[in-house]
Amino acid sequence: MAFHITSRCEKETERLGELLGRELSAGAFVALAGELGSGKTRFARGVARGIGVAETTPITSPTFTILNEYRGRVPLYHFDLYRLAGVDDAAALGFDEYFHGTGVCLVEWAERLGDDLPVERIDITFRHGDETTRLLEFVPHGITYEALLKKCFDRWSDSCY
Repeated sequence: MAFHITSRCEKETERLGELLGRELSAGAFVALAGELGSGKTRFARGVARGIGVAETTPITSPTFTILNEYRGRVPLYHFDLYRLAGVDDAAALGFDEYFHGTGVCLVEWAERLGDDLPVERIDITFRHGDETTRLLEFVPHGITYEALLKKCFDRWSDSCY
């Protein structure tokens, strides 16, 4: 089962992330895929707000640091694996400890983990529609994530004005 959403603006992409963030709990893993500029970091800002990260905390892409940690009701571990060559790099850095820990993992360029991706997770693929729209596909892996996404999208309403 997949959920398809068209986001018509950055605000809407962020709101989708916030809705999801409100439902995520410790141990959750969200894999983000999509080309540069397709909305992954904007979505991550929304997830952070939904988890309760302070509004005054800047949420930025960890492209050069690879990992940003944020404090909310649960820790948020925001990864950007763009600069990694592949699975061996991630394994050498010990990221798998985070993937099964006490926080929420939000991983941009998660496809670089290959077979090391957790079996239970949410995959979200971002595609450019046009200059302002983004096409998002949410794919749950596991019954828990299927129920979580259904709950989120039952609450969804358009939010761009």
